[in-house]
Amino acid sequence: MIQVENLKKSFRVHQKEAGLKGSLRGLFHRKWEEKQALKGVSLKVSAGEIVGLIGSNGAGKTTLVKLLAGIIHPSSGQAAVLGHTPWKRDNQFRSQIALIMGQKAQLWWDLPAADCFLLLQEIYRIPKAVFEKNLDRLTQALDVSKQLNTPIRRLSLGERMKMELIAALLHQPKVVFLDEPTIGLDLNAQKSIREFILQYRKEHQPAMIVTSHYMEDIQQLCERVVIIREGLFVYDGPLKNILQKYAGHKMITAQLTESSQGTLAPELGEIVRTEGLVAKFKVTRENVPKAAAAILQQFPVADISIEEEDISAIIARLLHEKQP
Repeated sequence: MIQVENLKKSFRVHQKEAGLKGSLRGLFHRKWEEKQALKGVSLKVSAGEIVGLIGSNGAGKTTLVKLLAGIIHPSSGQAAVLGHTPWKRDNQFRSQIALIMGQKAQLWWDLPAADCFLLLQEIYRIPKAVFEKNLDRLTQALDVSKQLNTPIRRLSLGERMKMELIAALLHQPKVVFLDEPTIGLDLNAQKSIREFILQYRKEHQPAMIVTSHYMEDIQQLCERVVIIREGLFVYDGPLKNILQKYAGHKMITAQLTESSQGTLAPELGEIVRTEGLVAKFKVTRENVPKAAAAILQQFPVADISIEEEDISAIIARLLHEKQP
């Protein structure tokens, strides 16, 4: 459904000069530089798949989503969404996609949601029976039936986001782009929207790309992730494989029966923290069995647990390292 090959995008950026003189000079003789937002990325997303796009601010996530939604043109490369070239923006393409941006409202601020949806029915030419069926199902799933006649500006952030989702999905798109769909929402609203997205995927099998800074979104929604750094993909694969590929250590936590001055052989691992009767050890993956046995022998252990390194810490490391 989505296929991208060697997609590149560059922008001309004004090069600011420091100081008052530099600011004045920039009014008349501006200096420009080329900024590469995407440096030749390739991607394929199938029907029913939710792909998580992860990256720091300025990494190129939103640029890629805007290219695939047809909002901007690439500098070079190819992309096909449902067999269409996105930036040609033909009506058949636009009627089969949806773009939801958590930081930008798409509904009319002073109108009730019900009136906004009627306008969208006309824009997308949705048959009345299909429109009423879809609206009823979506409002019930998101539990916002009672807010349909309230002006959008008077809704809470969570309620507005739910209305944005309904507006984007009324025409049953085959491709859905979700750019920070839960940003700024409370925990209950985030959970509700994640559950709704999963249920919608189960029923309609669209291809979805999700960007988010919340690891909870990615872990709950996406089996596959793409990590983008400075316009390049540094990882594309199953989320669970990140631990196997990039986590070189495991954490062993020991609950002690009494204080201890014991140590762990350097070749097995190191003590990273001791709080009261709890000791944490960082151990290389291959040494976990030996390290666990040594801890049981050298420390007064009441209980022991072995955990993987936190996946968010691994991804943060991937985003900032020079090499993956």
